[in-house]
Amino acid sequence: MENFTENEHILVCLSSSPSNARIIRAARKMAQAFNAKFTALFVETPEFSSMSIQDRERLRQNLKLAEKSGASIETVYGEDVAYQIAEFARLSAVSKIVLGRSIVKKHRFFKKPVLTDQLIELAPNLDIYIIPDFPTAQYRQPKKKPDLHISLRDIGLSILILCLATLIDLLFWNCGYLESNIITVYILGVVIISVVTNSRLCGIIASVLSVLIFNFFFTVPRYTFLAYDSSYPLTFAVMLVSALISGGLAAKLKQHAAKSALAAHRTKLLFDTNQLLQGAVSQEEIISLTAGQLRELLNKDLVFFSIKDGSAENGRFFPANGDTPQQAPPIPPSVLEDFTDKLRRRLRPEAFSAQGWTYYPVNSGEKVMALSGVYYGKEHPDAFDESLITAVLGECALALQNEKNAREKRENELLAENERLRANLLRSISHDLRTPLTSISGNASNLLSNADSFDKATRQQIYADIYEDSMWLINLVENLLAVTKLEDGRMNLRLSSELLEDIVSEAVSRMDNKRCGHEIKVTMPDDFIIIQADAKLMVQVIINLIDNAVKHTPAGTLIEVEAEKQESCAVLMIRDNGNGISDSDKAHIFDMFFTGNSKAADSRRSLGLGLSLCKSIVEAHKGKISVADNHPHGTVFTVSLPVGEVEIHE
Repeated sequence: MENFTENEHILVCLSSSPSNARIIRAARKMAQAFNAKFTALFVETPEFSSMSIQDRERLRQNLKLAEKSGASIETVYGEDVAYQIAEFARLSAVSKIVLGRSIVKKHRFFKKPVLTDQLIELAPNLDIYIIPDFPTAQYRQPKKKPDLHISLRDIGLSILILCLATLIDLLFWNCGYLESNIITVYILGVVIISVVTNSRLCGIIASVLSVLIFNFFFTVPRYTFLAYDSSYPLTFAVMLVSALISGGLAAKLKQHAAKSALAAHRTKLLFDTNQLLQGAVSQEEIISLTAGQLRELLNKDLVFFSIKDGSAENGRFFPANGDTPQQAPPIPPSVLEDFTDKLRRRLRPEAFSAQGWTYYPVNSGEKVMALSGVYYGKEHPDAFDESLITAVLGECALALQNEKNAREKRENELLAENERLRANLLRSISHDLRTPLTSISGNASNLLSNADSFDKATRQQIYADIYEDSMWLINLVENLLAVTKLEDGRMNLRLSSELLEDIVSEAVSRMDNKRCGHEIKVTMPDDFIIIQADAKLMVQVIINLIDNAVKHTPAGTLIEVEAEKQESCAVLMIRDNGNGISDSDKAHIFDMFFTGNSKAADSRRSLGLGLSLCKSIVEAHKGKISVADNHPHGTVFTVSLPVGEVEIHE
């Protein structure tokens, strides 16, 4: 961020003059010398619409020069240039104004004070620096040409309004109203004509016609263009001047209202762009919203490309008629090379044109994040439309940068979470594998050294301990492999129509050697329950749930496995009569590596993978798993799965 000298703000005035570039450079040097804030101001007057193509192009070049010189571009609308500059300077706390002044003498009998004299009068407290303006021999200040074009619509409206005014005045005449009232109605008609028509010439012609109509209908002798009373010529003159002044003021107010509406529309568009982009969550949405705002502003075809490693990709074409965006054709290599060359040579790359398209970089600082193009064809982009495009694309660049930062933050958080999970896994494995491995190695060492001294019952007990510890390790490894597949997205479900009773029977049969004195009671309904499931994975879910009940309940207690059908779901419940799970632990019981404060019945700590794996498998089957209290004590796990349909093969 630049640190400007306090209370120093330099303003340079923009124009289409060829020497305006020299004035901008002088103002830039002054701003650098004072370390001041630098602003370039253009006052858009009614004459701007009739400006020639050459002057518009020259103004655009001067505007770009000011922008590259570090000035912020501002535009105001009004007819009095001096007043607009003075008001902007007052509101923006400008301390110095730099402008040009022609040294060519103009011989005029009636002449308006020059701009510098007006500014000195309107802003006596400002420092005004005047740079001599030497116009070239080829350049002549263009004279404003009157708009002589009148449409049929304007002619029809003018005639209609004058006829209505005449009818009203005839009514007033018959009612005995004074001539002053009749004249007022005609002046009002001229004002209305100046407002509703597009050509100022209509107001002038209507002013003259209103005088003639008044003379024809309401002066003696009536229905002629003669006037006997000597005061009538003065009346006609005053009426004509009043109508001309009123019509001219009405036309100017109309122009000012149009300019104000345009400025309000542009301001609203920028505000809406900011609000919309703040709610965007993806790069595609940001680009779509930006294209929509630009399309509303310009009503032209647009393209957007993402810039990555110096190449344009993911191009999208946005038609001006609002149709669905399409895949954009690739940018010609020569155009992209030109754009890349501009990036290397300029810190702030300017827009460039190729094949009827004008391309604008969407850059955040020195980094170009995207490239946008507007199709102008043979037209030239308006300098102030370009400033608005730059402002909208600036909002787009900021939104893209924020989206990138948020995405990188999420990725970093995910990496940190994965590192935390990996650290927990390694810590748990290093701690929990020691007990079964020590038991297996100790029992194996006893068998190798003292097998002959052990009786048969002792040897069988040692074999059973080795088998139990090895099965625990195998189950742990299977869970670890399953968790790894789920994290990598490599677990593919092989769905088929399966009987829930068969899956439960298979899981219970595998638990025969792990019952530890527990009784497992299975209750199935009379009707068959068919589910669409991967049988192997669902068997693993039931084994993990039963094994969890075995580990956390005393030996000899009852474990119930019950299935039933509820509407379109198959519901499986595993109940135990243990100490239950606290309400605080229920919220985290399915989190990976969560073990809670409870101890397993065999004093072996769990890694906290089984229930997390169960939840992942059940949700992959579009089912739900939950935990609740069993009454009078204990825990019940409930698994709900969609019911499948029987496939009949003939």
